[in-house]
Amino acid sequence: MGTSRGLKICCGVTAIFVVMIAIIFTILAFTVFKPKDPEIRIYPQGLENIGFGLGGISNLSTANVNVSVEMIVAINNRNYGSFKFKNATAFVNYRGDVVGTVPIEQARVPAHGKLNISTVAAFMMDRLIANASFWADVLAGSVNVSTYATMHGKVTMFKIFKMQASVPSRCDISLFIKSQSVESICKTKIKL
Repeated sequence: MGTSRGLKICCGVTAIFVVMIAIIFTILAFTVFKPKDPEIRIYPQGLENIGFGLGGISNLSTANVNVSVEMIVAINNRNYGSFKFKNATAFVNYRGDVVGTVPIEQARVPAHGKLNISTVAAFMMDRLIANASFWADVLAGSVNVSTYATMHGKVTMFKIFKMQASVPSRCDISLFIKSQSVESICKTKIKL
C-alpha cells in the first residue's frame, strides 16, 4: 500500500508541475513572445535626376519628367524571433494609379535587430503624367504618393520554431518639388 500512495503523490505532483508549465508558456506566448509589428521607415536620399520640361506650352502630351528617388528602407524588428523574407516589390500609387515600383531584396532581420536596405524607386512617368492632377500638384509644390508592399518569409524563434509570416506595409510619401526633399509615414501589421 505504501508504494501505491507514493505513486499517487508522484503522479499528482507531476500533473501539477505540467499544468504550471503549460500556464507559464501560455502567459509568455500572449505577452512577452506575442508578435509585435516591425517598424519600417523610409529615409530618402533626396530627389535625384529631377527635371521638368514641356515640349510646348499648348501641347502637354509631349511633356517629359525624369524622377528617381534613392532611399534607404530601415526595418526595426522588435520581436524575439528573426524574420527572413523573400524578394519583394513595393508599388507606388498616385491618386489610384500604379506609377512606380520599388524593389526590396531578400534579407534576414535578426531578433531585436535592425536592417537597412538601399533601393531606388523607379517611376513609370507616362502613367504619372497621364493623371490629370499631376501638373496641378507639381505647380502646388508637392506630389503625394503611397507605397504598398507585402514581405513574405519565415519567423524563427530560438532557432527551433519556424512559422510562415507576411508583413504588409503602407507608406504615405510626400515629394516636395522646390526643396527636393521627401517625407514619409509608414504602417505595418505582421500576419502569422
